[in-house]
Amino acid sequence: MIASLLVANRGEIACRVFRTCHELGIRTVAVYSDADADALHARVADSAVRLPGSSPAETYLRGELIVKAAVAAGADAVHPGYGFLSENADFARAVLDAGLVWVGPSPEAIEAMASKTRAKELMAAAGVPLLAPLDPDAVTAKDLPVLVKASAGGGGRGMRVVRELVHLKDELAAASAEAQSAFGDGTVFVEPYVEHARHVEVQIVADGHGTVWALGTRDCSLQRRHQKVIEEAPAPGLGPETEQRLLSAATAAARTISYTGAGTVEFLVSADRAGEERVHFLEMNTRLQVEHPVTEAVFGTDLVALQLRVAEGGTLDGDPPAPSGHAVEARLYAEDPAQDWAPQTGTLHRLSVPGVRLDTGYGDGDTIGVHYDAMLAKAVAHAPTRAEAIRRLAGALERATVHGPVTNRDLLVRSLRHEEFTAARMNTAFYAHHLADLTEATPDPYAPLAAALADAHGRSRFGGGWRNLPSQPQSRRYLVAGEEHEVHYRHTRQGPAADGVHVVQADADLVVLDIAGVRRKFAVARYGDRVHVNDTALTALPRFPAPEPDHAPGSLLAPMPGTVVRLAEDLAEGTPVRSGQPLIWLEAMKMEHKITSPTAGTLTALRVSTGQQVEVGTLLAVVEPL
Repeated sequence: MIASLLVANRGEIACRVFRTCHELGIRTVAVYSDADADALHARVADSAVRLPGSSPAETYLRGELIVKAAVAAGADAVHPGYGFLSENADFARAVLDAGLVWVGPSPEAIEAMASKTRAKELMAAAGVPLLAPLDPDAVTAKDLPVLVKASAGGGGRGMRVVRELVHLKDELAAASAEAQSAFGDGTVFVEPYVEHARHVEVQIVADGHGTVWALGTRDCSLQRRHQKVIEEAPAPGLGPETEQRLLSAATAAARTISYTGAGTVEFLVSADRAGEERVHFLEMNTRLQVEHPVTEAVFGTDLVALQLRVAEGGTLDGDPPAPSGHAVEARLYAEDPAQDWAPQTGTLHRLSVPGVRLDTGYGDGDTIGVHYDAMLAKAVAHAPTRAEAIRRLAGALERATVHGPVTNRDLLVRSLRHEEFTAARMNTAFYAHHLADLTEATPDPYAPLAAALADAHGRSRFGGGWRNLPSQPQSRRYLVAGEEHEVHYRHTRQGPAADGVHVVQADADLVVLDIAGVRRKFAVARYGDRVHVNDTALTALPRFPAPEPDHAPGSLLAPMPGTVVRLAEDLAEGTPVRSGQPLIWLEAMKMEHKITSPTAGTLTALRVSTGQQVEVGTLLAVVEPL
């Protein structure tokens, strides 16, 4: 029996595993980097061990340090979570060699599936349908589009879609560099890219006594940058024959490698010209998936508890539990979908999503840094039907309190209510087709007035309350969705007043306005110059704005905080560049972002070097137009 368990991970998944351990009476041990010294997972664990450094390569990817931490803390088992070393066979062996229990499949099973190219060979031998890899040196225009994919790891890192042959070499190099940074393995391969397919997967749980459960399907088609955004179980709209093919193929995959523990077999499902559904094996993830809560909700089970039972040598029942209802999960990211999904950093002042399951690795007041994934939380709703589950989740996210950096919350709500999603007609190109409409700014027009009235009340508490005599009109300026708004109000004997509305109540944190006979409530929270009014974020502008910094035309500024991981080959001052040419690569929150030349010209200044950390707005380079 496991008495004490170390989670070789961080954030949300570490907190998730700890929750089950605490329910089972198992002591918990966290590991944390210097950047995570005050992180939630380190706070909720019974004990925690520091891993010196901040980057993943210095900390969570150092298997020898994690094993040493487990031994030092008296843990007798290690759970890898997902990402980092979760699919690293050498790490699993090191855990076992140290006399610890490994909560996962055998190193041999991990090894069989860790290389996606090797996994395809095994699945082909087992009769599982798949897309055959292509020789990168032999790819022609007829093969396009193709997908460059990291052989190790997952989570969308090290993946690139290539639609023009001229870009293949650069994308191979970029994918390899990103995979090396994320997983410590830069091996990549190329395969055909299936347009307009659905991403469907099967949850597997197997014990060491020959029992394999296939716990239904999940649809994970809504993705950005090959990372999943919204997932659901069961996958809607599949024909019964297709569903059975998926379950049978996943079970065969598990049995082929004598799999034990929890894992996921992923497929693409597409329709041919005759409308027949075709199934293609993608990969097997030999770990728990981010989206595992939707399966837990539908099958009424705890997958982490099952992992622990199997790791202790226990058995599964002959038949899996029966499914019930439908579950939908949305990943809340600190990112701006309207700005090429740019990751955001800063203080998460408040996070609350009422009425649904919320798995998170953050607490109120925690800092969102640049070193790790941008996911803040996962919100999960379960209901008897798909329509009810979608409505419940969309409503909960709409009422959520998310105060801090920009997030994808509005995108999630709109996605859940989009007609293609509600009708289950979505595919992996959903955001490519609909992103502009889903990210159109629609701030509440009364939010600036509510912010101004709340601010005026807050100031008045230190100056004797509202004035007894009428005064000159007051004004405040706010930046909302990139546009400046100026609002006006007056102090009267009856309280504050504004044209066109009746101010029913105006406190520092709540404003009630009567607008054309309808009373509306506005919850207001202020953090420095940042103001949140219901779900609209505003920035209070100073009365006398500071002059804008002077940058030369053609200046390239950092769009986000991050680390310079790569420069274009032979890039130097005086180098001619073409319009759209990638010049600098920034890594932020485990994703690479290209900084391209805005015009054809000459690089007249290069202000950064590889390994340098930069803040938002840092001058990176200057391109003088031709």
